Amino acid sequence: MTSATAAAPEKLPPLTPREVLRLALPATAAAVVHHAYRPLDQFFVQGLGKEAQGALGASTFVLILVWASFAMVSTGVAPLVARATGAADPLRRRQVVGQGLMACAVIAAALVFGGVFVADHIPGWLGLSGLTAEYAATYLRWLFLTGGALVVAPLIDGCFNAMGNTRLPMLLQAAGLALNAVLNPLLIYTAGLGTAGAALATTLAQTAVVLVGLTVLAREIGLKREDLRFSPEIWRILEVGTPVGLSTAAYAIVYWAILRTSIAPLGDDVTAGLGIGFSALEALSWPVYVGASVAVSSVVGRRLGAGQPEEAWRVIRWMTGPSLALGTIAGLVFAFAGPFLVNVFTDDPDAAREAILYASVLAWSQPFVATEALTEGVLGGAGDTRKLFLGTVPFNLARVPLAWAMAFPLGMGAAGVWWAINITTVAKAAVKSWFVWRGAWAKLEL
Repeated sequence: MTSATAAAPEKLPPLTPREVLRLALPATAAAVVHHAYRPLDQFFVQGLGKEAQGALGASTFVLILVWASFAMVSTGVAPLVARATGAADPLRRRQVVGQGLMACAVIAAALVFGGVFVADHIPGWLGLSGLTAEYAATYLRWLFLTGGALVVAPLIDGCFNAMGNTRLPMLLQAAGLALNAVLNPLLIYTAGLGTAGAALATTLAQTAVVLVGLTVLAREIGLKREDLRFSPEIWRILEVGTPVGLSTAAYAIVYWAILRTSIAPLGDDVTAGLGIGFSALEALSWPVYVGASVAVSSVVGRRLGAGQPEEAWRVIRWMTGPSLALGTIAGLVFAFAGPFLVNVFTDDPDAAREAILYASVLAWSQPFVATEALTEGVLGGAGDTRKLFLGTVPFNLARVPLAWAMAFPLGMGAAGVWWAINITTVAKAAVKSWFVWRGAWAKLEL
């Protein structure tokens, strides 16, 4: 329900390919830059050895679990901001953003004070040991201690994207990545901080980005002090965002379980191969799919808010073909350029061998990953996040027993783990596509 003081929404002009490109290209660039933090850290720690590579790779899934709490807020706020923008309701937009910022403050405090105390235990929960575990504990401890800005960053990006401004997040993330690239070698090697330096490089860069982004956002929407108080709007945010947060948490927990039951028993080389493949290679492909997803999400949310569902359908039809093409291209890159890309991130032949295997297997599922990202943009932009949960969590949970069965009883080793991921990815893409083309999301009221 919109606020009583909202102006009647003006009918927006018909959607054009130029408008979609104006959203998609900067969103793609911003996602590439944002996800480049992981491969950049992965690249710079290679001088510490494959144990550091494995530590950062395994830590990725810890951070995804923590990020689930951020996602619960940012993915709840974004579709509501998009609807309010399309409906010309600035009051509700301010209130939603204010509630989101208050929730982020609570989560940031919990991250700083709670995360530090469990950091030393997490590597053991992941099945890590020795130097790999030591590196992972150090990295996570410093990331938690100094990472309050990481909580707010997705909210800021989500708000700008929802309002149709994908260019500013791109510029902010590019500046943050440049700062991260300068800080990484200085803190890891010059200052001798090791993996703690990699963590600090990320958090310091993101803090600078968040300060600038928050200042611009507050000015643009006219944020007021009275908006920074908890109100019933927070329940609407949590209603929309919680399914995504739970899905993200389940994804991370599943990878924790796979690490412990299937990957860690195969040795440090496989763990390092996962770290390079997931944190470096997929960190380059996934953001390309996200660009299309963000553009679709922004259009769907604002057009539904303006009472123009037919324009939302138009952008889906336009973006389906390009998304499949991007996934196909990424699969070919994984298959044929995988060895070259892997060797950029490691000079250890055993870790490289496992990372190349990862790339060659995951190449087959890339068109389905791209399709999944597009459908998530539709359902997320509409605020139909329960469908996202239903189309994600059961199949991710199935990965744990399937990966173990294919790796050990079937004797496929690491390849079996990666093929289990492929099989469940195809299933998720099929179910989410079915949800989208059924069209219930277009009638959903927020």
